[in-house]
Amino acid sequence: MVAAEASGDLLAAHLIGALRARRDDLRFSGIGGPRMLAQGFESHASMEKLAVRGYAEVLRHYRDIARIRRTIAARFLAERPAAFIGVDASDFNLELARRLRTAGIPAIQYVSPSIWAWRGWRIRRIVRSVSALLALFPFEPALYEKTGLAVTYVGHPLADLIPMEPDKRAARAELRVPAGRRVIALLPGSRRSELHYMADLFVKTARRLLHDVPEAHFLVPTASRATREMFEQSLRRNEAGGLPLALLFGHPHEALAAADVALVASGTATLEAALFKTPMIITYRQSPLTWMAMRRLGYLPYIGLPNILAGEHLVPEYVQGKATPWALAEALHALLQDTGAQRRQIARFREIHVLLRQNTAQKAADAVLAVMNAGGR
Repeated sequence: MVAAEASGDLLAAHLIGALRARRDDLRFSGIGGPRMLAQGFESHASMEKLAVRGYAEVLRHYRDIARIRRTIAARFLAERPAAFIGVDASDFNLELARRLRTAGIPAIQYVSPSIWAWRGWRIRRIVRSVSALLALFPFEPALYEKTGLAVTYVGHPLADLIPMEPDKRAARAELRVPAGRRVIALLPGSRRSELHYMADLFVKTARRLLHDVPEAHFLVPTASRATREMFEQSLRRNEAGGLPLALLFGHPHEALAAADVALVASGTATLEAALFKTPMIITYRQSPLTWMAMRRLGYLPYIGLPNILAGEHLVPEYVQGKATPWALAEALHALLQDTGAQRRQIARFREIHVLLRQNTAQKAADAVLAVMNAGGR
């Protein structure tokens, strides 16, 4: 198995648990994070080194990433596992899957690459690379219908994990939020490459919002020691040490459950916010080179998963040049005041939650074991 970021680590950990419950003889190794390690996974490289998003960022780290892929491919080819599961991270995993499948090792991609968003031309590469695909979203299997690839809709494990009605009061008590505050969760991303572009943006937004909402209290969950240090550096750089802000190590779910509204970097965190029924604003910044390339290939009018699943501009999005501290602070202030907009978001978030709640880990384990059984393993 190979996972390359926090969301993949979560997906893989749940799948490992479900597979172990069926087959106690299975052993799991490759590249993974702390949740996978807690399940007994053996990791041969740091997941953090693969947590890079965007063309320009990947180019800067290409040699290291290519070396890791060569090393892990050689290990897997020597060990000849019963199956390889690439968890998201398709830019890394599809090439690895192709090499292993060519050598007769069944290869499974867990999470469809975003062909529905802006890279539809990649579908042929996916079909050539993997034996089966596990899809998180209900509209994805139809995209592969004519290819012959075995695609199973498994839902999203977060929809199973997160309660339909989160306990806001308990979350605030756990995080020791002072009474009488308007709580804003700030989720600037889980990768260092994301913090590079968004730490200052989020800090400046919080400073500006505090002028309009003096009772604001900010919660900032960080995914790793490195991202926490980057956010701390941004606070110092922007002379924002006096912000009413709790910098958390982990605890994104508690922060979202406690929040009145959230400012979220595009990605899996937007889905987490939706499942916690937290009204939000979505934003994203990346390198200008990556943005230009994505603009040329893009064909969806939105980037946030809640909007994609809702099929409409349910959640306001502020991307690249539109993502300024002034615009984001104004949008958050407006959302805090507009209870009608909050209710509209929450109502659709409940519908999304029901749609994605599919007992995902069990369905994914069934699909993986079917591939393994077909290969005599």
